[in-house]
Amino acid sequence: MDPMESSASETSGKTYSGKTNTGKTNTGKTDSKPYGTTSGGTPVQAQDLINWELAASTAARLTPAGPVLSAAEIGAAVENLRLMADISVPHVHDITGLDAARDLRDSEVLVVDRASWAKANTQSFAVMLGPAMEKMLEGRGTLNPGAASVSGAITGSQLGAILAFLSSKVLGQYDPFSALAENSTAPAAGRLLLVAPNIISVERELNVTPADFRLWVCLHEQTHRVQFAAAPWLRHHMLDEIENLSGQLLGNVDSLMERASAAAKSLKDRAAPGAAPGRGAILDLLQNPEEQAALSRLTALMSLLEGHANVVMDAVDASIVPSVKTIRQRFNARGKDRGMIEKFVRSLLGLDAKMRQYSDGSKFVREVVDAVGMEGFNKVWESADRLPTEAEIHDSKLWLDRMGL
Repeated sequence: MDPMESSASETSGKTYSGKTNTGKTNTGKTDSKPYGTTSGGTPVQAQDLINWELAASTAARLTPAGPVLSAAEIGAAVENLRLMADISVPHVHDITGLDAARDLRDSEVLVVDRASWAKANTQSFAVMLGPAMEKMLEGRGTLNPGAASVSGAITGSQLGAILAFLSSKVLGQYDPFSALAENSTAPAAGRLLLVAPNIISVERELNVTPADFRLWVCLHEQTHRVQFAAAPWLRHHMLDEIENLSGQLLGNVDSLMERASAAAKSLKDRAAPGAAPGRGAILDLLQNPEEQAALSRLTALMSLLEGHANVVMDAVDASIVPSVKTIRQRFNARGKDRGMIEKFVRSLLGLDAKMRQYSDGSKFVREVVDAVGMEGFNKVWESADRLPTEAEIHDSKLWLDRMGL
């Protein structure tokens, strides 16, 4: 196997281009019951609503090429990334005080390319969206077989295009859901994916020390791995929240296209000078109170997870990452140079809202740690009822009062 290991495919060729041999796709289909039927009586399952194989192949086809490296350079980069992933864990333990960082053997670290990252995410999306799609089928009755096939292909192609765009932006990702995919070989607690071409591309763009930058990135991503290890209940809690939110959306599928059109039109107004930042056109699809409440809970959770990881990342000093000050300055300044097309897509997907989650969540974590120390903050991992609400993310005193701290 090529040294650029992937859970989904192997890197091709003797030079690294960011493209992969797609091979036979593991669709990551969830076990689902046939709730709907086609007009010919053929059972329709939830996974038929999205062509996951097409999503993966579309992403592989559209994913931009990464930096070209020799086989020796690929091997060295992979080995170094794995080393940095290992080195980062004790630092995460020292900063967070979470004993779960001492033993992460029930999850794994994989160094992947862009197309492999996208394919891995089709598997996770199948897990996350499966229950909501099953519920949607319960009330849909008879379906036209041709329409079901075409709809699945269209949705798969659209998802593939989105993943192709994201595949060149993501540096790393902890995936807690991979073990739940059909025929998955992932460890019970999931896997950490480090996207080598993106890490290498950014470190070159910023002209920073590769080993320092890789360790800095790994500190953030390993924190997510530790979060889920410290709170074993968190994976299924997050799945429940995702199912609730996606169920709200899919349950109103008849009005979804009309709402999507209105949301897309809002991008024009949002792009005007001085316009207030939005959540992203996709998130603007959420209109009724139930949808907004589901989004609020998920936003609070993601703000907590991302903010906590960011605090850990920023807690290191030059004794751990010698050039950390330079890395922070150049990385933070990098977002200001995006082109108009990228800004449009980021607005559509709500990626700028995700960056605000980093900021809001980081502020919450810092305020709580300043008030009651890291041990007091770590009560958040004990149970779902200790998670902050969105209002508490913006006013940490509310959470502290509710926790009796």
